[in-house]
Amino acid sequence: MKIGDNVRFLNEAGGGRVAGFQGKNIVLVEDEDGFQIPMMTTEVVVVDNDDYDPRRVAEKKVGVRTSGHAKGDDEPQSHKHEIPDPQHPTSLPPEERKGGDSLSVFLAFVPIDIREITHTRFETFLVNDSNYHVRCSLLVAEGHSWQVKFLGEVEPNTKVFVEEFGREDLGNMEHLAVQMMAYKRHKPFMLKAPVSTEIKVDPVKFYKLHTFRENEFFETPAMVFPVVENDRVPRPLVVDARQLKAEMYSHASNAQNANNPGAQTSTYVRRYADGKGGHPFANKHKEGDEPVVVDLHAHELLETTAGMSASDILNHQLDVFRRTLADYSAKKGTRIVFIHGKGEGVLRRALIHELKYSYKTYTYQDASFLEYGYGATQVTIK
Repeated sequence: MKIGDNVRFLNEAGGGRVAGFQGKNIVLVEDEDGFQIPMMTTEVVVVDNDDYDPRRVAEKKVGVRTSGHAKGDDEPQSHKHEIPDPQHPTSLPPEERKGGDSLSVFLAFVPIDIREITHTRFETFLVNDSNYHVRCSLLVAEGHSWQVKFLGEVEPNTKVFVEEFGREDLGNMEHLAVQMMAYKRHKPFMLKAPVSTEIKVDPVKFYKLHTFRENEFFETPAMVFPVVENDRVPRPLVVDARQLKAEMYSHASNAQNANNPGAQTSTYVRRYADGKGGHPFANKHKEGDEPVVVDLHAHELLETTAGMSASDILNHQLDVFRRTLADYSAKKGTRIVFIHGKGEGVLRRALIHELKYSYKTYTYQDASFLEYGYGATQVTIK
């Protein structure tokens, strides 16, 4: 259900057009006189004509298959949560949108109160931004094993609430995995490859306001991870550390020339944190007067550091630093915030050394503590 859908009430006469939502359970229905009526989402049904059957929607709501009659409370519990048979759908075919035949699915974390970022709880959603049904599982790592957090179907062009959690749960959410397959029930479709990908979630990000960004799926800023976008999985499931190092060093000679904007980024370390492509390492693109933000922490740049020495990691971080400055060298006045952390100060000293001797015309200063905390340096392109 989305804004603009035509709906009817299940248990009373009337209906209208969806004008908005209040939380995840209340929908605002605008009637023909322009009045907005709050209704529970379970009490309305999306319709595209006058031929609709409330019983059919109830079947979809409780996820059961019937044979001409409604299920009662005296039925065995095992029959109340059957998976609907794809060959016998119990609801109207979903409306498709133009451009929705490229598979795009996202995992999103939404703060309940963005104004209280240090104390708020969060909600987890799976977002299906395509015309395909998606059979999806969300799993969390427990040592060398996995536990299912969500298993079910996400309908086309919808988002599904998974769970609410607090900061006390962050330690158990650092390593997630999503497995899914896509299909259409009511018409022939292009076959999509099954997806199985792992996502590393940095708990520190939940304490930083700037990591929650405006997006097209929620009215509030959210942290959105692409599972698959335009039929492409943004990151590999398994990274070979030796191949990673080989690709890094194969580009090292290009990266040393800071005036070479054509230096290429290893496909194994390319970051898509903003979900829309663009500069591979930028977590936030410049919008108006906002600076570009690049997180240089090793876990943000590399899928794994196995087999890499501290020197290898530092050289790669400096490589990213140089490439970023090269990409924005023609955009005078651009501000770039490099997040390097406090630690022992090795990376910060290396950045300052580079700025003093290789980028003498650029100015730099400590970045805003309120936005980025300690351990961030802002560089202005001159």
